[in-house]
Amino acid sequence: MNDILIIDSTLRDGNHATRHQLNKEQISNYAAAAEAAAVPVVIVGHGNGLGASSLQVGEALLSDQEMIAAARENLGNSKLGVFMIPGFATINKDLSRAIEAGVEVVFASSHCTEADTTQRHIGYVKEKGKTAYGNLMMIHMASKERLIEECLKMQSYGADGVILMDSSGAFLPNDVAERITALVNAADIPIGFHAHNNLGMAVANSIAAAEAGATILDCCVRGFGAGAGNAMLEIVVAVLNKMGYRTGIDLYKVLDLSDIVKNELAEVAKGVDPICIVSGLAGVFSGFAKHVERVAMQYGVDPRDIFFELGRRKVVAGQEDMIVEVAIDLADKKRKAEQKQLR
Repeated sequence: MNDILIIDSTLRDGNHATRHQLNKEQISNYAAAAEAAAVPVVIVGHGNGLGASSLQVGEALLSDQEMIAAARENLGNSKLGVFMIPGFATINKDLSRAIEAGVEVVFASSHCTEADTTQRHIGYVKEKGKTAYGNLMMIHMASKERLIEECLKMQSYGADGVILMDSSGAFLPNDVAERITALVNAADIPIGFHAHNNLGMAVANSIAAAEAGATILDCCVRGFGAGAGNAMLEIVVAVLNKMGYRTGIDLYKVLDLSDIVKNELAEVAKGVDPICIVSGLAGVFSGFAKHVERVAMQYGVDPRDIFFELGRRKVVAGQEDMIVEVAIDLADKKRKAEQKQLR
């Protein structure tokens, strides 16, 4: 069996679950425990990555530099990673400072059809002698042929691997296996997978990815992440061990990590609830859940209707302002329907 590289996004995707309010002590304690468990790569930062702290997508309690420093002080053999989306993050302001502060691995991320936006960022990371992975987000919105095309672009930019992100938790295991197989056969670099749990399939989808040839799995302890959460890292490691894969992670100590998330982080991932299921069915980014629930209450509309309309409009992360627009449209239609009934 192959070795599987486990990427730990608990301190990044998990920040969504706390409205980006992870503090220095929480980051430090978790990073130290991840180091003890021999987790290969630990990503830290705002849920939407470098430079994303804002009123639009949520203001973080700590700056990027403060979060990086808290993790860096407690990581030795475990590598420190950051997530970034061009548009939120810039090379000169954000990426260069992160690398200077000790970041070793950068995950340059784009919508699944826009890999070209990462070319300069991946190139910069490689010029600095660091590891660069490309992330293709919202992969349910592209055919496998288009995903191959975008993956090969990232490969040509110098990416050390490409990770497919099921950002809305829309896939079933056969969907994952089909796309991972296609990319593994087409690319000359490692292929990975990042799952969300909207339909309760995150662990199954991660294992399906490994069986299809993926050698990188991006997970969160206790599934601590946006919306319904992610594949539970400790379960993925346990299942992979049982199947004969090698992760290099200490099972007992990663189970200790699970207790840290339960007892020390501000909130635990809420798990799969009805609104998360609708998010997965609609194919909408899991991180929209809290925004949708708040706006739905404000405008007196059904949050499920908002999600399905966002899906029809093919809204993606970074377009949170569309939630209010959709709610206003739905409220207006509701009002007109009520007026018609009174006539």
